[in-house]
Amino acid sequence: MTMNKPLVSVIMPVYNGEKYIRKAVESVYEQEVSLELLVIDDGSTDHTEEVLSAYEGREDFRYIKNQQNMGAAGSRNRGVGLAQGTYIAFLDADDWWEPGKLKEQLKRLEETGYVLCSTGRELMKADGSSTGRTIPVKEKITYRELLKHNSINCSSVILRRDVAREFPMEHDDSHEDYITWLKILRKYGCAAGINKPYLKYRLSEGGKSRKQTEISSHDLQCLQIRRLRQDQKLYFFLFFMLYMEYGNIATVHFVHSNVAKIHSRLPAAMEFWLVCLGILAYSCQNTSRDSGV
Repeated sequence: MTMNKPLVSVIMPVYNGEKYIRKAVESVYEQEVSLELLVIDDGSTDHTEEVLSAYEGREDFRYIKNQQNMGAAGSRNRGVGLAQGTYIAFLDADDWWEPGKLKEQLKRLEETGYVLCSTGRELMKADGSSTGRTIPVKEKITYRELLKHNSINCSSVILRRDVAREFPMEHDDSHEDYITWLKILRKYGCAAGINKPYLKYRLSEGGKSRKQTEISSHDLQCLQIRRLRQDQKLYFFLFFMLYMEYGNIATVHFVHSNVAKIHSRLPAAMEFWLVCLGILAYSCQNTSRDSGV
């Protein structure tokens, strides 16, 4: 018997998630919409596969194990490529949803015509109990607002499958989801938000977020500052100044991905002035956008 085409494909990457993944899976199947769940196992060495064996008989469940480690971004992209649904929803294996989340999001997408919708979230302790804190989200999220900080949590997102395939996640070590949302909103304008904590977002041991939108020691490590040559340190200095000016890691990504391409091809003096011109152009671009030009 072949399953009818689902409306939503839920993509759940996992690595050694035996402790929490059952709760995540059950929250998916509590949603009152036609869906399929694709669990992308990124080389777990614990009992994750054994836990998931309880769902093997379901037509709306697929377990895919990567032959080599692909990271969270690569695993999500693989799931999107295999998805059959009209829409894609992401959920990390240690988070979970409240009933009614997907139904409400689909309704909001239909009402607004937007291609992406996120929700508010409640911060949960590692043991699953509430911290009493919730993170709100605006009903309309613009590209300009998103540049300031990442208000879209990956585990809360639902978006059209064609859009997810148009903008696959990249840069697994530098906020791959944030960069993807920016690209989507830059083209499609706005995202919808539902200011209800449909997402239960589990914090790590010690109460820290697993994904930081602020620049942190992790971001600095990813840039491998300690390994920079003297000429490369200029880049990091400029990256950091831009971060302080615009206040988000997306700016660092923009300059790194566009300016660093000329590295080692030009004399140092010319390279320096091109970098400065790039910064000036980017600043003017943002000034024009902010003024509505």
